[in-house]
Amino acid sequence: MQTRYDTILVLDFGGQYCHLIGRRIREHGVYSEIVPHDITPAEIEALNQKFNVKGLILSGGPASVYEPNAPRINPKVLELNLPVLGLCYGHQLIAQIVKGKVSPATCREYGIAEVNIDKAEGMLKGLENKETVWMSHGDTVSALPPEYEVLAHTESCPVAAYRNEQKAIYGLQWHPEVIHTKKGTLMLRNYIFEVCRCEANWKMEDLIEKMVKEIKTEVSEAKAIIGLSGGIDSSVATALAAQALGDKLTAVFVDHGFMREGEPEAIKETFEKFDINFVMAKAQQRFMEKLKGISEPEKKRKVIGEEFIRVFEENARQSGAEYLLQGTIYPDRIESGFRKNSDVIKSHHNVAGLPSKMDFKKIVEPLRDLYKDEVRKVAVMLDLPRELVNRQPFPGPGLAVRIVGEMTEEKVSITKKADAIVRQEIEKSCVAEKLWQYFAVLTDTKATGVKGDSRAYGYVVAVRAMESREAMTANFARIPYPVLEKISTRITNEIPQVTHVVYDITHKPPATIEWE
Repeated sequence: MQTRYDTILVLDFGGQYCHLIGRRIREHGVYSEIVPHDITPAEIEALNQKFNVKGLILSGGPASVYEPNAPRINPKVLELNLPVLGLCYGHQLIAQIVKGKVSPATCREYGIAEVNIDKAEGMLKGLENKETVWMSHGDTVSALPPEYEVLAHTESCPVAAYRNEQKAIYGLQWHPEVIHTKKGTLMLRNYIFEVCRCEANWKMEDLIEKMVKEIKTEVSEAKAIIGLSGGIDSSVATALAAQALGDKLTAVFVDHGFMREGEPEAIKETFEKFDINFVMAKAQQRFMEKLKGISEPEKKRKVIGEEFIRVFEENARQSGAEYLLQGTIYPDRIESGFRKNSDVIKSHHNVAGLPSKMDFKKIVEPLRDLYKDEVRKVAVMLDLPRELVNRQPFPGPGLAVRIVGEMTEEKVSITKKADAIVRQEIEKSCVAEKLWQYFAVLTDTKATGVKGDSRAYGYVVAVRAMESREAMTANFARIPYPVLEKISTRITNEIPQVTHVVYDITHKPPATIEWE
């Protein structure tokens, strides 16, 4: 008999961090399920037959509670005798529903802020008088009904946290789920175990069985192909699909010409050892021709996404495959604005970059609700090779989204050389294991330099190195100056077309990790 997991439901209002909330809950050994924001009390009761629902969290979102079509909840959800936590937009929405006052903020808060804790009780138990948190809001709660008490405030936000102790309803204007909120883990732990009284009876291993079963159910007796890039996501998806489908699966690696130096050969060598049907499709020329004259990043991604599908379709016709499997993970989908109330940040080639018409019965994405670090854990459980588990993330469109502006053969060559230098020097310096990603970007800017006592006019290369846990938020890495100096010297010496090297010191947010 399947365990009836203690579960917290996350109501999705389209916020960038909605699934990150669910991810943080699972880190504590408690199951989480993402549900639509307009879920009804009856639907919650139905879910309670499958899971032991112990609490609700209302996510943030890009809307204002005053917009005519702003997403809302059924007010009766607050009467279900379940603890409720509202975050950011959810915090404001609860306040509005219970007849509090929500107003446009006199000073909007975006980024790191200092909050004053007025009562370190309930889910704020164990906090100091002042705490560092991550804010991102334009509206603010300014007043509450008598049965609610203020737990925290900032200079410009009089009600930064509140609770109704009797009903176990909490609201936080900040985001405890992001790493920039220093004690966010403690806050969520308090909510999960102190307020919701959950038991940690869920574990990651359960996911593997669930995903293999899902693939078997979706594909049944048909054949399938999987898009294999050699990265951790597609490799894990391939290993799961191999368990589920065996010889009915064909793995297709598309060499579009934008891989890192030496990578196609390494991927071929690695996966030809696996007990799967492996196909390497050489498609460099067709991708480059499709990208001629295109400089706008969204269009570039969509062209690449469509061409991937066309290559997959050709291989599917040869093998008789009816289904396409992908290693799409949650950050790919969230940045592509796949949900009803979420904004598009950039279209990932395997999500919003896909064409509307495809010759497949269905696209199956077993990793769609996982974050990168969760995928790595699954890879370890599946006993995948260490070089795959530790491979740094690499976008599906490859260097095409690390070349700003129109693609040319010369730009691809420059970027491959610069990227190889960045990777070599960072890996020699022993700082690589602390980093999430590190790479070179070829900008569309040129600048004057001096080479061999003569004027040179060449490209500017940007170096990017990031620290992160799950790629939804990230900090730029403080790479030692001698390492940066070595990278800069090598790039400008070894690549004649480059005259300047700059280092990107922007966090995510406000930036994304990739430039395009």
